Amino acid sequence: MKEDESVHNFYMNVMDFANSFDDLGEKLSDEKIVRKILRSLTKKFDMKVIAMEEAQDISTIKVDELIGSLQTYESSVNERIERKNKSIAFVSNAEDEDLENDIESTDSISETIFLLGRQFNTVLKGMDRRPRQNARHLATDMSRSIGNSRNTKIDEKPAQSKGLQCHECEGYGHIRTEC
Repeated sequence: MKEDESVHNFYMNVMDFANSFDDLGEKLSDEKIVRKILRSLTKKFDMKVIAMEEAQDISTIKVDELIGSLQTYESSVNERIERKNKSIAFVSNAEDEDLENDIESTDSISETIFLLGRQFNTVLKGMDRRPRQNARHLATDMSRSIGNSRNTKIDEKPAQSKGLQCHECEGYGHIRTEC
């Protein structure tokens, strides 16, 4: 199989050879064709071949089942690559430096900026829009904790359960480096 060849095209070539053998008087069994196909696949199918060899008995697999499984795998790999290429924020156009002023590259940049903006909006929606409790009252918490943080015992837990808690003295409103 060639690196840029699809599973369908490879299957057609293999079946042409199998039919040629059949015309010459030597009938190839399904098992032999399956083993030849699995042996001839490119490296991107290595994981699929290993999984099939471990999960199934290769001698009982039909050629059509194998090709269907390989085509499904190929389409999912191609979709994953396509999604990965679409999620890249900026694409390098080092090879196309001459076409930089072309309308097509302008459209590509516009699409890339659009995708980046959409990802940024998704991140913003996921963030908590409320101000943080510990950031809002940081100054008052720090001034309040200066007087009583050193007097807090380990056994006594303050009623206040929000804000920063020091891991040194277990007081609230400051952190270990400020203790």
